[in-house]
Parts: sequence; C-alpha cells; structure tokens
Amino acid sequence: MGKTAIFMADGCEEIEGLTVVDVLRRAGIAIDMVSIGETCTVTGSHGIKFEADTVFEEADLESYDAAILPGGMPGTLKLGGHEGVNSVICSFAQKGKLVAAICAAPSVLGAAGILKGKRAACHPGFEDKLTGASVLEETVVTDGNVITSRGMGTAIDFALAIVEYYKDASAVCDLKQKLVYR
Repeated sequence: MGKTAIFMADGCEEIEGLTVVDVLRRAGIAIDMVSIGETCTVTGSHGIKFEADTVFEEADLESYDAAILPGGMPGTLKLGGHEGVNSVICSFAQKGKLVAAICAAPSVLGAAGILKGKRAACHPGFEDKLTGASVLEETVVTDGNVITSRGMGTAIDFALAIVEYYKDASAVCDLKQKLVYR
C-alpha cells in the first residue's frame, strides 16, 4: 500500500473530505489532500477553510494508489470539470487502482465511464448521472476497485470501507472501537 490522494475543490462538502482524511490517517494509511485550486487553501461548501497538503500541479500523481472525490456543491462540478482529475481517475480505474467517491461525486465517475457495469451509490437525486451503473441505496458500495457512498451522513462508513479495502475487517473493527463507532 502506497498512499492515497483526495482531491479537494472549493465548494466541497467538508465532512466528506476531512472525515476520510482523519480516518485514513488514524488507520495508518498515507493520504494527501490535493487542492485543485491555485493554492492549498480550500473553502468548503459551508465556508470552512482548511489547508490542503499540496496543489494538483505539484502533486506526484504517479505515487498514489488511490483517488478519492468528496461531494458537495459546487465542489463536485469543479472536480468533474477539471481535466487533470478526470485523467487521473480514468487512468487509475484502468490500472486497477482504487477510485472512490461520495455524495454527488460518483456522478464524476459516471461521466468518465468508470461506473459501466459496476454497482454504485450516490446522493439521492444523482442516480441518473451514474451512467452505466446499477444504482443501489446502500450506505456504501464496493465493487472491485470502485467505492461509492451516499452522503455526509455516510462519511465514516465510506472512510472505513477504504480502510477495509487496504487492510482487513479486523483493522476496521479495531478502528471502530477507537472511534467509539457502533
């Protein structure tokens, strides 16, 4: 296991992005917050500002084993409109690397053709944007190297599914105890 990248755009859902970062770091999984803006400062959809680890243009994209997309508006639209993000997720999907998205962001995977023949979940109202997918109403759906989830309220489950992808169920159980999570 190498390291993961979570692409952050202004207008992202803060909880969906930062929860993933927090949980993965607690699990000992390296994750970089990669801003797709001009600076490392990202302003979420609810006005919360935070600092990413690097900007897209300076990130060593080949060093990552996963690409993660948080949802939120207009962050999802910015991710979907970013040529570099689209190139990375398509390349990673083709190479069998993990591609994960939550809330509205699975629509970016759908538009890129990554969900064809896959099972997937998304925020209610975005189902028609998951082109080629069998859409489920499950909290989190893992289908091979693609993990999708429904929204802010499922962020911890989404992050734990990523942990399980890299580690195992016992690592998730240990982490849940430490988090005092169900």
